[in-house]
Amino acid sequence: MKNYMIKKAVKPVNFAALLSSGVWDDANVAKIDNFREESSCHHPETTLRMLYNNDGIFGRFEVKDRYVRCVAEKFQDPVCLDSCVELFIEPAGNNGYINFEFSGAGVFLSSHIKDSRRTAGGFADYRMLTSEDAAGIVCASTLPRKTDPEITDDLTWELGFFLPFTVFERLGFAAPESQSIWRGNFFKCGDKTSHPHWASWNPVDELNFHLPRCFSEIIFE
Repeated sequence: MKNYMIKKAVKPVNFAALLSSGVWDDANVAKIDNFREESSCHHPETTLRMLYNNDGIFGRFEVKDRYVRCVAEKFQDPVCLDSCVELFIEPAGNNGYINFEFSGAGVFLSSHIKDSRRTAGGFADYRMLTSEDAAGIVCASTLPRKTDPEITDDLTWELGFFLPFTVFERLGFAAPESQSIWRGNFFKCGDKTSHPHWASWNPVDELNFHLPRCFSEIIFE
């Protein structure tokens, strides 16, 4: 399985800066290129870069896409139905993981999941983050706030985000130190686009992103 080293930023990070700006030149690149066989023929080229400092994690996705649709409007809407990028992070401490799911427009959904076994109501042990829990999470996208009808031409879009360590601390996790090892996986999907697809950084062994057994190490430099 692939691991990811998050480098510590040596200068201030603008999470909204485009990849062409050079802000992200020092960040390692994670390729989200393991497509499930249930996917359509559309396999968007997706990468994620991340950096961190004492305040939190900065990241930027780049997606060379097509068939782009974004209709989710507010926090905790089901953004996986849109053109969507996601990262699931399991901090050290054996207290579950947090899923951060972003529509291409920058609307996001997040939960703290302690037992990911599927149930009729969602998962065996989880809770959706409140707006207070998620305070400080910010993102910026190069796409408009809503894309409907779907864009069927080729286009490249980027989404930057900042995840403050205070969010993790509110959920009972300690902020990382140098050489801390967390775990996780990164994803691209578009469940209700005309060409649905499901891709991951590390492979998932069934059509289900909520599989901690398929997470790999995220190491803080």
